[in-house]
Order: sequence, then C-alpha cells, then structure tokens
Amino acid sequence: MSDIRVKICGLRSADDMTAAAQAGAAYVGFVFFPKSPRHVSIDAAATLAALAPVGLCKVALTVNASNAELDAITAKVPLDMLQLHGTESPERVAEVKARYGLPVMKAIGVADASDLRQIDDYAAVADQLLIDAKPPRNAKLPGGNGLAFDWRLLAGRKYWQRPWMLAGGLTADNVAEALRMTGANQVDVSSGVEVAPGQKDPDLIRAFVGAATNR
Repeated sequence: MSDIRVKICGLRSADDMTAAAQAGAAYVGFVFFPKSPRHVSIDAAATLAALAPVGLCKVALTVNASNAELDAITAKVPLDMLQLHGTESPERVAEVKARYGLPVMKAIGVADASDLRQIDDYAAVADQLLIDAKPPRNAKLPGGNGLAFDWRLLAGRKYWQRPWMLAGGLTADNVAEALRMTGANQVDVSSGVEVAPGQKDPDLIRAFVGAATNR
C-alpha cells in the first residue's frame, strides 16, 4: 500500500466528492475565493462536506480571509483543516490556528531558490505546508493556474519539521516524476484533474491518484 497522500482541491459537486473518495484521496478541498472558477458558497460546501466519508480530511481554502469570513465558514461547514493561500504572515497563521482550533496549512509560492527562505518561518507556526508554484505577477488566482515550478529546487533538501504537500501543475502524467524528484509524500491537484476550469473529471481523478500511489 502506498504511503503517498493525495489532495483533490476545488470540489464543487457530489460527483466530485464521490470520485475523490472512491479513488482513494486523503484530502478534499473547498475553495472560498470568488475569483476562482472553483469557488463554492458556504451552503454548497456544507452540503458537500456532509457527503465526505469518515476519515477523508475536509479542507477550506481561503485567501487573506478576515475573521468574519472564517467565522462564517467554520460555523456552517464541518472542516478538518484550514488552508491559507494568500499573503498571510506567520503571525496571522498562528492567530487563525489559535482562534479556530483547527490544523492550519499554509501555502507558499515558489519560483526560485530565494522563495524557500520563508518556509522555515511558516513551518514554526503551521501544521502543514503546501509548496506551490508562485503565480505570475498578473495572475488573478493565487493557485490553480496549472503551473509547475522547478522541482529540482527541492531535490535533496533537508526538509521542514512539518508535513508538507507538493502542488502546482501536477497531472497524472508527471506526478510520479515530481514525487521522485522532490521526495514529497503528499501532493495536491486541482486543474490537473479538470476538463475545463472548475469542472472535475472522475477518470482524471482516478488516473491521478493511481499514478501518485501506484495503485
């Protein structure tokens, strides 16, 4: 049995949840960011979360969300983790973790080696790290852009004292190579299992999880 854990992010329908669960995903993500084609309302996310089988980790992805926004999400959606995907500082990560009593995953965008320096600061306060491709300057979305970064930046590194997840431009065709090059044991995918922005495909989800876990 593979020890690779997969997160399918940006679920929007009951079919998405079924496909992710049946494929063997360890995490599912709900996007609360109106500019994203994967955005869901709080009510829709609550309905989807209720469909998740026991043991499937339900993650809320937010971008520079206020306490009021996080209060509204956590009040209605049964969550297991909060993912902060904006420019939140380490201090903000610690504040969110203390306020909501949920594990916090902090996304960190990487384009070159200089972007790795900040990771230790976040590793000190976050429960998990998501190492993603840094979006282009003119990008409307902080993630889910289908872009990869140079995985060689992570090759042979002494890793952070936190569980971490690799993201950015992953597909069924390249995830095995990405895992080999980086030493990651968790991966996150969104656009790589879609046939159109925000439209997940069950066959692509199965293929991705299979390629990542050798099932």
